[in-house]
Amino acid sequence: MTIKSHNQHGFTLIEAMITVVIIGILASIAYPSYTQFVAKGARSDALAALMNASNRQEQYYLDHKTYTNNMRRLGLNAPTNNKTHEVENGLYEVKATTANSSRFVLVAAAIGVQKTRDDACKEIQLDSDGVKSPAACWAN
Repeated sequence: MTIKSHNQHGFTLIEAMITVVIIGILASIAYPSYTQFVAKGARSDALAALMNASNRQEQYYLDHKTYTNNMRRLGLNAPTNNKTHEVENGLYEVKATTANSSRFVLVAAAIGVQKTRDDACKEIQLDSDGVKSPAACWAN
């Protein structure tokens, strides 16, 4: 008498469902952290653009004894109306909301998907006195 052995190959439905549930739980934990990480990276680009525009404002002031709200005069790419400069990542626009002979205020405003990703930092400001707001957006 011979005993035939049956070799099982593959997974049962229960094993596959448990795997799917585990992957779902891991994804639900990882995705919010990932979006925060991406939002922070985009914010870093906006902060760098604000600092760059601020340095250019100071150079413009040395040359012309006034500040400007025209981004092209600062040597920045401003294709539509000379008033806004889109950050390289395309998630913020930088503009000078106030620019006169005594002070400037630069604002980086979130655009596109960044508006929904980064609620606390939809608008980041830097002025000629070095005041940075909101402070939480400048931390790190």
